[in-house]
Amino acid sequence: MSSFKAIRRKVKYTALYFFVKGLITVANLVPRRLWLSFCGFLGNIAGHLAVRYRKLTLEHLTIAFGNEKSKEELKALSYETFVMLGKNVGDVLRAVNVDSLEKLEKIVEMKGMENFEEADRKGKGVVFVACHLGAFELQITSMAVRKFNFMVIGTPLKDKRLNDLMWKHRNKNGTNAVERDKATFPMLKTLKSGGSVALLIDQDTDKVRNTFVEFFGRQASTPIGAALLALKTGAAVLPAFSHLGEDGLQHIEILPEIPLHITGNEEEDIQYNTQVFTRFIEERIRRYPAQWVWMHERWKTRPVAVPNVSQ
Repeated sequence: MSSFKAIRRKVKYTALYFFVKGLITVANLVPRRLWLSFCGFLGNIAGHLAVRYRKLTLEHLTIAFGNEKSKEELKALSYETFVMLGKNVGDVLRAVNVDSLEKLEKIVEMKGMENFEEADRKGKGVVFVACHLGAFELQITSMAVRKFNFMVIGTPLKDKRLNDLMWKHRNKNGTNAVERDKATFPMLKTLKSGGSVALLIDQDTDKVRNTFVEFFGRQASTPIGAALLALKTGAAVLPAFSHLGEDGLQHIEILPEIPLHITGNEEEDIQYNTQVFTRFIEERIRRYPAQWVWMHERWKTRPVAVPNVSQ
């Protein structure tokens, strides 16, 4: 990296760090409704200024809904995505100071806790299959304030100050947040002790093992960690999703356990179960399409074509 690029990157991340710190400071000084409106406004501005990400968002929405929605509907949905992203990030920033269930329940409605309790009683641990939908970080807060043995796996940010800020928040209230490349042994240990692990499997990343499954009608490279962990440990798999409702509350829902497909062929079982998990994610995104991260290059990695060798 050239010295100019290094300086520009340092300035950019320094400005972003202090901007985020400033937002955290202001977040709890104004009423929540006003705060979310302001954050939605910021998201709308970002949608107009971040031309590359706006184009990616529209391109990916077209892949997913091109046969179901008109061009005008897709364009409107692309801008709404940035508005909702702003609002959901605003709630996450505001929740930095949430340290009790009483405070959390003022903004979050939890549904399906009985599904977790039923799976937890089996004593083999729980693997939560989650995705980047809504204010998904509040799922971490929700489990932490309930004092569960809970681990979340994530990818570190490029800037150390922003990364430290994120992990400090994630580890608050007793959650054990671990960076992806250091997570294998801690995850196994947590599940063996009957704890829970949350994995987001809806992004294309070369940092972990992947398999190709269908996502909105197109093959997408998808992390296999959730399927592999469940098959290795016998842990129960529960989908867990978030969204900001029209009632102004953040809704978190834990769905019933997904039965694992087990044949003894590990490669086949991993691929099959990852596909099943991904269908649950797609179904939930279809319900709340404006609250998923469409600017992420979900279909960037393509399957390697097998050459047709004629005899």
